[in-house]
Amino acid sequence: MAVIVFGSINLDLIFPLPHIPAPGETVLGPSTRIEPGGKGANQAVAAARDGATVVMAGAVGRDALADGALRIMRESGVDLARVAAVEASTGCAAIAVDPRGENAICVGSGANLSATAAQVEDALLGPDHTLVLQMEVPADETARLVERARAAGTRIVLNLAPAAALPEATLRAVDVLLVNETEGAWLAGHLGCEANAAALRACLQGVAVVLTRGGDGADIATASGAWHAPAWSVTPVDTTAAGDCFAGVLAHRLDRGETLQQAVDRASAAAALCCARAGSQSSLPMATDIDAFMTRCRGETSP
Repeated sequence: MAVIVFGSINLDLIFPLPHIPAPGETVLGPSTRIEPGGKGANQAVAAARDGATVVMAGAVGRDALADGALRIMRESGVDLARVAAVEASTGCAAIAVDPRGENAICVGSGANLSATAAQVEDALLGPDHTLVLQMEVPADETARLVERARAAGTRIVLNLAPAAALPEATLRAVDVLLVNETEGAWLAGHLGCEANAAALRACLQGVAVVLTRGGDGADIATASGAWHAPAWSVTPVDTTAAGDCFAGVLAHRLDRGETLQQAVDRASAAAALCCARAGSQSSLPMATDIDAFMTRCRGETSP
């Protein structure tokens, strides 16, 4: 079993601010944090910290940002042999975070645009592995990898984030489609259906759909039916990387053979913990943290 992540690798510049800047506005904050990020890297770390064997495929630049962007993946035991070093700059994100934990993010893709599906060799694909994809690397490369993974029988989890176009045949080839409300609404508009999990699943001819709603939990639609998974209760500090945390833990739990319902439950708990901490990759919880949080919360709600 292994989780294979094909996706973005960034270095994040995080600015705690009194409020998110409006167009043309300069907002002064007290400090800046610098730490690794990128949806692909975040999901790789989330899965690894939950106990998964993780392989990362992506690209960084041959510049001063690369080591910092790879640091926490390396510390978390992620296999980085398939991360290419290219001439473009390492991806970089500027993240503004307000006191409620809401954020606004600007990303310079850089080396991420050089990532290719060929970095994941055929020998790595197979029914015992889970492939995790997002939309911060070239969409055509993602589509190529989906086609190869489907032929090899690999479980495929696609996080359509940020929302971007993929061929419908590619979308229908995945096992689990993960979207938030904004991404779900965008996809529904392109497919011509309602923006809910059941309607998206019907449009995509049976793909399991997980639609996350932040503090309102998640809606899931599968061949077995549709249900709502409530969110775990925390006081949010910073929502950065929470969606990536959810995706990485979800993929790991599916890779372990758990049901989608079990995987969503643990992924929701992990994402809640992530929201209660400041940072991007540094906020991703360890498996022991998730275990303790779930045990404590269930104890508090038991009769």
